[in-house]
Amino acid sequence: MKKILKVDSPNDYARFVDAPVLHPLVSIIHYDELQPFRHSLNNYGVYGLFIQRQFPRVLSYGMKTLQVSDASIIAVEPGQIGGLEDNGERISLSGWALLWSPELLHGSELERQIEHYQFFSYFFTDSLRMEPDEWLCITQLLTQMRQELMGHEDTHSLRSILLGYLRLILEYCNRIYLRQLSEEDKGGNDLLKRFHNLLQQYFRENRQLSLGLPTVAYCASELAYSPRYFGDIVHKATGGTAIGYIHNYIINQAKSLLMNGHNISETSRLLGFDFPHHFTRLFKRVTGITPSEFLGK
Repeated sequence: MKKILKVDSPNDYARFVDAPVLHPLVSIIHYDELQPFRHSLNNYGVYGLFIQRQFPRVLSYGMKTLQVSDASIIAVEPGQIGGLEDNGERISLSGWALLWSPELLHGSELERQIEHYQFFSYFFTDSLRMEPDEWLCITQLLTQMRQELMGHEDTHSLRSILLGYLRLILEYCNRIYLRQLSEEDKGGNDLLKRFHNLLQQYFRENRQLSLGLPTVAYCASELAYSPRYFGDIVHKATGGTAIGYIHNYIINQAKSLLMNGHNISETSRLLGFDFPHHFTRLFKRVTGITPSEFLGK
């Protein structure tokens, strides 16, 4: 089994890197103040923004390797897995980490809006590349936010202030995301984003439990394309097939379920497979190993 750090609360990660614990629902870490610490492959139960001058060059993000630029931001959300497995090496980083519990957002306007920040998605496999003035603004907001945590007791008023800072930081991140998106070819990319969002919604609403695994025909119909034309667009944008994209998404979800303690039979059922051996066969076809071998790594 891989070495996984369970980050069920913001301070699980703070304690791992030996950073101060400032609040039960929010952790703000200034890496420049820390002693060298070990790598970690993290299973997140929280939201997080990692704002750094330079990241390790090889980072996993779900099933993929993340493209990381200097002076940039990596965003994570509950249910995601990312980082670099502990190999005994100790590292020093420059920058910040901001982690917060979903509980902080409960009942707020930000709770209703956060799903619209697409840079949290596994689909977005680039870091958010900051301009110098954006680095300055965001790190100043983090400094002020940390001063609030260090200087005031946990009250409803403090949490409202924290949400205000958080909303402003996320809007800066969204501006960077939209700028990067506008620099790309938007034809196939827009369709892929809609395709990915459709798969997210399908499993979020547990449609697989009644309808089974999503098909290319179903996705094409939902997106108002014929299956053939839809497949052609996906192939042009990715070099692969639409069914291959669906299978990769399903196995990505399977890995998260397995790492969260579900056995192979439970994972198969939760994902909508009729029989566990069908799940095992697809898992091996996509990854090259069986679920049992994956768990035994």
